[in-house]
This record gives sequence, C-alpha cells and structure tokens, in this order.
Amino acid sequence: MTRAGREFSTSYRAADGSELPLLVFEPAEDTPPRAGLVLFHGGALREGSPDGLAPHCRSLASRGILAVSAGYRLLGRGAASIDDCLADVRRAVEQFGRLAATRGLDAPHLAAGGSSAGAHLAMLAAMTPHSAEFGVATVVALNPAGLNLGSFEPDAQRRLAQEVGIAADRLTEYSLIEFVRPGSPPTQIHHGTRDEVEPIGSVRQFRDAMVRAGNECILLEYAHAEHGFHYPGTGGHFDDLIDATARFLVGRTATA
Repeated sequence: MTRAGREFSTSYRAADGSELPLLVFEPAEDTPPRAGLVLFHGGALREGSPDGLAPHCRSLASRGILAVSAGYRLLGRGAASIDDCLADVRRAVEQFGRLAATRGLDAPHLAAGGSSAGAHLAMLAAMTPHSAEFGVATVVALNPAGLNLGSFEPDAQRRLAQEVGIAADRLTEYSLIEFVRPGSPPTQIHHGTRDEVEPIGSVRQFRDAMVRAGNECILLEYAHAEHGFHYPGTGGHFDDLIDATARFLVGRTATA
C-alpha cells in the first residue's frame, strides 16, 4: 500500500452553468497514479454530497488510485429531473478526464462509478448512446439502483417516474438492463444479498445479461449486507471492498 497524498477541492461547470464540487484525492507525491476513478454519491437524487464517498477516495488514493468524488444537482435543488442529474455526471466525467490527463492518465486507465443512485447515473452515462464520448473505460458500482425498472409494477413505475421528474412512458429509458449490448464497459458491482432497495436477484439478472452479451461483469456479493453496506463502520466490509476495487482498476490498467 502506498501513502495517501494531496487532497483538495475544485469544481466543474454544471449543465446550467453553476459550479459543482469535485473532491480530489491523490496518491503520495512521489507515486504516479496507476488508475483513476470518479465516484458519484447516492441519496435517491435528492440528498447526499461528495463528502459521503471521501473515505472511499482517500483509501483508494493510498492504494495508488487518483480518486475523485463529484457532486451533481439534486432534485428540488437545481435539478428539475433525472435528466439534469445525468447531464451533470457527463460534465463531471469530462472535467475528471482533463484532470487525470495532467497526471498522465488517459481514458483506458479511467473508471466512473458511485453508490446507489450515483452508481445508476454513472452506469447510465457509460452505457447509453452518448457513451462513446464518455471518456472512461470501466465502471465500478456500489449497491447500484435502477438495474431493471421494467420489472416494477405499472403503478410503481408511474410513481417512480413522477418522483424523478419524467413522463411515465420514459422510465425504461433509465433501466440499465435495456442498454446491455456487446461492447458495454467492463463493470465491477458490489452488492449486499439483503439489499432492500435493489434486490440481489435483479443484480444477478443484470450480470447474466452482460455476460451473455460478451461483456465482463464481476458481481461481488456480500452475504447478509443491506443497502449502503459499504460505508466505514457499517459491517466490516469497507477494506475488502476498497482492496477489490483497487485490484480491478489496476488490473484493467495493466491490460490497457
């Protein structure tokens, strides 16, 4: 393990022109980063902040990863719909790519991801038709949501669409399994078997669909763990998760 290095806060320009935070965590000054990862926090698109994933980024930096935790506009606080959140995620990744380039990292060495709703946004941005411009090669998802929205009952679909500010008939535009195709980015998913937000069965279904399409999709299951299990002090999984994430990122870099 290397030492953690410099930590600082910068910003990027959101789709509406406002400034949003990027928290940057670098390896020790004499340690060139081996890979880079930008993470987006959870909170059902209405809560949360980049500070929530700062412990993850700090620990990844100690393992030689350039790690960034990014904010995005929240519903009711600058974002009218999930479309605004997704637009900000794309812009944050662009800024992350520019920052990473100054540290000697290009797209094959970069990943995006997050927790829960943040993981959903990062996966959407990487898998949807605009993904050719996304600027990262891989995805790391911590208890992601929204993997198979089409499996919800019609009433539940209508409620969820209303909650995220879109028409009911657009909900499947945000269902990740709909975008699985050959060439989807290699993905590592960390998920608890007792997740009450996204059942493990849906995650396994997504993993299987990715593999059938010829994609790399690694699902790491945490027995009896519930949603949000990956934060420090919530079940003893933090260090194992960080180690697995670092190995995945560095392993991808070695073959880039």
